[in-house]
Amino acid sequence: MDAPLGRVLVCGLGVSGAAAARVLLARGDTVLLADGGAPAARAELEAAGAVWLGAVTEVPDDVDLVVTSPGWRPDSPLLLSAARSGIEVVGEPELAWRLRLPLPSGEPAPWYAVTGTNGKTTTVTMLESVLLAGGLRAVAAGNVGRPLVEVVTAVEPDGTPTFDAVAVELSSFQLHWSSSLAPAAAAVLNVADDHVDWHGSPEAYRDAKARVLALTPVAVADAGDPVAASLVREHRHPVTVTLEEPQPGQLGVRSGALVDRAFAASPAGEVLVEQSALQVSGPHNAVNALVAAALARVAGVSAADIGRGLAGFRGGAHRNVLVGTVDGVDFVDDSKATNPHAAGASLAAYPRVVWIAGGLLKGADVDPLVAAVAARLAGVVLLGRDRELLARSLARHAPAVPRIVVPSGDDAAVTSVTGETAEVVMERVVRAAVQLARPGDTVLLAPAAASMDVFTDYGHRGRAFADAVRALR
Repeated sequence: MDAPLGRVLVCGLGVSGAAAARVLLARGDTVLLADGGAPAARAELEAAGAVWLGAVTEVPDDVDLVVTSPGWRPDSPLLLSAARSGIEVVGEPELAWRLRLPLPSGEPAPWYAVTGTNGKTTTVTMLESVLLAGGLRAVAAGNVGRPLVEVVTAVEPDGTPTFDAVAVELSSFQLHWSSSLAPAAAAVLNVADDHVDWHGSPEAYRDAKARVLALTPVAVADAGDPVAASLVREHRHPVTVTLEEPQPGQLGVRSGALVDRAFAASPAGEVLVEQSALQVSGPHNAVNALVAAALARVAGVSAADIGRGLAGFRGGAHRNVLVGTVDGVDFVDDSKATNPHAAGASLAAYPRVVWIAGGLLKGADVDPLVAAVAARLAGVVLLGRDRELLARSLARHAPAVPRIVVPSGDDAAVTSVTGETAEVVMERVVRAAVQLARPGDTVLLAPAAASMDVFTDYGHRGRAFADAVRALR
């Protein structure tokens, strides 16, 4: 879109907000900035011509559009003010969609979008690997990697767009503020209780996820997830993936290989890759690979290139990463498992686990998870603010499983209970896990909870875990 947007108020100057402001300023739009903190990007953006408003609660009368960061809840006073004034509020992905530049063909680069409670980043980065293997100038962006608004406006020296395909990760927060996104294909991996505090209800959270499917011509979902499968069932072109023998219209697993029976010319399907060739483990990652393959099929990538891209994918940090083996015990970092659904998928990949769990549960019910994984547990080490909720669930569903509770508070730098740093807390956690483990076990950091009670983020938690494991050696 080349037409000016007018006066745009950007709410929140995190990574996506600052990127949106830069692009808007470069276009010549008038940009106002609102943020309650002291963002690092403020000076740069003011120097480029933006107007700093600070912690305002009312939208100025002359604003034409509000661009909000995903962390801002719909009930934020400034966003409520915009609604009262009839001013449109969009997120950075919606803004990016409207600002896409045309390729030489005349059409903008297609988006291949992924959402879901868990597995988004793995699937999108898998998809990027596959698209690149297929010869496309592709990039992973959105809720992972670069902000979309930067990607869709990036150009080569000759003025042509840099990318001709975009693998897009979209969160429920981003989708809440999106209305016109029409990806070439879109997938909902799974839907489980999460972020209910932000959306207000599980139904609102589900409906936000479903928005990615509204205008897409091809809708993909995991047949094994009842909510995700229900969202695509009535779509004009539904495609599902399964870990069983695929039926027509599905991608699935046959004799240890990933097989396409949705897009292949042969009714029997086409083999994509041997499952043993994947460098990421667990059934959930097989599902992620099948979804990435389905989206890549829509992009026109061949079976051979899909297999090559999937086999070459190594996974991301803090996502089921083996950080070391000590005395016959594997230590695996899945700090990214920040809710019960993600932790359940991680636990399912290992037969006998000493589970490190706890943190901020965000109101999630852990009883179904604990009941489902109880038979796999060799022991449990609990930490974090909501550790007692997990302890009570374990007492109900896994009373014979030994557990150790490591006292820890709720400050990301120094815990308020013990006065120890987060790193020292994690060292104590890992040493406790060693007491419960025996050769052949897996000590798994899959906390089922957010990290900001003791750590700055899940990456900090994972790095502390890896450091503590290295200290054992």
